[in-house]
Amino acid sequence: MTDSFPPRLMRTRLYEQVAGQISAWISDNGLTAGDKLPPERELAQRLGVSRATLSQALVALEVVGVVEVRHGDGTVVTERQGMQQATRIVEAIRSHADRLPEVIETRDALETKIASLAAVRRTDEDLARIDDALAAMEADIAAGGRGVEGDERFHGAVTAASHSLLLARLMGEIGDLIRETRIESLGQPGRPQDSLAGHRAIAEAIRAGDPQAASEAMHAHVAMVSDVALLREQP
Repeated sequence: MTDSFPPRLMRTRLYEQVAGQISAWISDNGLTAGDKLPPERELAQRLGVSRATLSQALVALEVVGVVEVRHGDGTVVTERQGMQQATRIVEAIRSHADRLPEVIETRDALETKIASLAAVRRTDEDLARIDDALAAMEADIAAGGRGVEGDERFHGAVTAASHSLLLARLMGEIGDLIRETRIESLGQPGRPQDSLAGHRAIAEAIRAGDPQAASEAMHAHVAMVSDVALLREQP
């Protein structure tokens, strides 16, 4: 006879609990698409959590499409949530976190090759598009935003500069998953500025026509932006 044990219970991270509480609060208060949540400081006080934990929970909710954090407009509800959906929302957040490592591996493999090819194949028009994306991201960050659109434009411009239809198609296939990781990454404190610095290093290597340097810069950038709170162990 062998001893059998019940499966280990999965520990719920604090930000997951807070995300579930926010979802239930949205439902309890009858908020619908377009309605705003209270300011972060007030919401953190109501929930009895730190601003850092609240911000992480809001980013997680944004990733799964419950809210949208808008620069200058606060956090806005994007869809109606029923009370019974709070658990499902936490499950969706956990599912996102579970698939992050695979998305990161795939992104790293594709984008390091893309950067290498871009350094060899880029045209003056490609460089201009890369510069425009950098300028847009810099302006957004300077205005207090996270630079999400500029970040997406930059990586799109680098992909276009590789002049590889197949690699561009593969990037398109995982585009939605990468956007999730982009929102999560740029929601980390100080990350927009760090990401912009990484973009500049990639752009410089592509402009110099150095495929190895471009590949290494992209690899370092993906590794840096992939360090996200959703993957860290928490009490």
